[in-house]
Amino acid sequence: MGAQRIDERRIAVIGFGEAGRILAAGWAASGRFDVSAWDILMHDTVARDGMLAAAQERNVAMATSHAAAIRGAGIIVSAVTANSATDVARDAAPSLLPGQIFADINSVSPATKKVNAKVIEQADGVYVDVAVMAPVPPYGLAVPMLLGGAGAEAFASRMQGMGMRLDVVGSEVGAASAIKMCRSVMVKGIEALVVECCLGARRYGVEERVLASLDETFAKLRLTDRADYLVSRVVVHGRRRAAEMREVAATLDEANVTPRMARATAELQDWVADVVRDNAYAYPGDDAFTWQAFADALAASEKKSPRR
Repeated sequence: MGAQRIDERRIAVIGFGEAGRILAAGWAASGRFDVSAWDILMHDTVARDGMLAAAQERNVAMATSHAAAIRGAGIIVSAVTANSATDVARDAAPSLLPGQIFADINSVSPATKKVNAKVIEQADGVYVDVAVMAPVPPYGLAVPMLLGGAGAEAFASRMQGMGMRLDVVGSEVGAASAIKMCRSVMVKGIEALVVECCLGARRYGVEERVLASLDETFAKLRLTDRADYLVSRVVVHGRRRAAEMREVAATLDEANVTPRMARATAELQDWVADVVRDNAYAYPGDDAFTWQAFADALAASEKKSPRR
């Protein structure tokens, strides 16, 4: 058997969730790359068929294993949950070929990125710290990304010509992630504040006046218009956002800043995720969702099962 070679046309996406699917579809549609993917949920017999259908629809080849997905791929993109990011790097290391690019787009602390970089670089891979600076939908490949690490320039060069917005912030691993994590204190914090503010105002029947007052004070935020979107992101992605905010808290701890707001935000995001799970709340889709309907559904469930 001949030595394995790197195929520069191949991208392997590890983690075929929302972000992974959108990015994989964009790269496949560009005609520049052949895209393979792997997700741990392929081990779940319930989720497997849906994943295979989603991959086929996007012209993505779903691999039979993590190792098969990355074998020979010029670029490996890790797009998993925060608490799985280091496991993915460790699982990839034994299968890496010298020079394979490992782009870590996960929302984790700079210290976690440095751990992951060490794992990849010890296996002769080329690590890229990628910070995704906005929700992947609706941007797709045009979502702004900050790049750091030894492989940042090489990754940016390989990805030119597809409308990607890539900004190399330096060769140091962790700087891009620090920008993302500190920004998330504000972004995810605003989401949490809007949830708590709107739920309280709805209970008192004063939501219109509250939002009108906020619109006057913070005109550019347009909270009357944006409340549905901000609350919906917590409803749909609360668990993932809570995990990210725990990474934000770790980031601040590493800088000797007490993460009081980050921890509170994580607690609220987890609480919303629990509410959705425990009440079997069926998200109606972005176009049909209103924060008022969600608040009313929550109130109705509490009448059946009073809060302890």
